[in-house]
Amino acid sequence: MALTKKFLKSKPVCKVTFKLTQEEAKSADSVQLMGEFNSWDAKAAPMKKLKNGGFTQTVDLEAGKEFRFRYLLDGETWENDWSADKYIPSKSSYDDDSVVSTVA
Repeated sequence: MALTKKFLKSKPVCKVTFKLTQEEAKSADSVQLMGEFNSWDAKAAPMKKLKNGGFTQTVDLEAGKEFRFRYLLDGETWENDWSADKYIPSKSSYDDDSVVSTVA
């Protein structure tokens, strides 16, 4: 898993690219990126499946904030990002949520 951040100079936006390898995605057929930035909507940010079996998605996030997120594999299994900036307890389960920070 990898998080790549690119802060824009022209506006307060951070382009964050989320990536999962095939192994990290547990050979899933589909992965949804869900978090506070898309109201945890499974249809808002489906990740693009790559030829190598991995997945990727780039999202524009407001700079200067932190956002909870998780991956939903095949509509059934939740997975955190191993390279998240930090983890905090979930508001809806006993699991932790991954957190991405756009604080420069």
